[in-house]
Amino acid sequence: MLPVMHMYLVVAGALAVTLMAGFGIAGITTGWVVPLGRHRILRPKLWGYSQLLGAVGMSLWMFLGVFRARFDVIPLIGWFVFMGSLGVQMLAQRPGRRATKSAS
Repeated sequence: MLPVMHMYLVVAGALAVTLMAGFGIAGITTGWVVPLGRHRILRPKLWGYSQLLGAVGMSLWMFLGVFRARFDVIPLIGWFVFMGSLGVQMLAQRPGRRATKSAS
């Protein structure tokens, strides 16, 4: 049986990952962005993909590594996936390339 504090951390982690994934799916399908980030995010679909990728990475890291007190390769991969998603979020805040005259 899980200790009470550990159970609270697992529930909080599951809630955070679920919210991240939900925000990511909303960003991908509708272009909706969290109100705090609307003035910065220029490419909402890319931001949505990064949120979804971050939720997967955070899930791998938390639920297979930290909460189980095991540090194998898969939680480490999850950590790197989460860090990569932060880089993709930074790209979502930058404007895209302009079309050139030769582009159709």
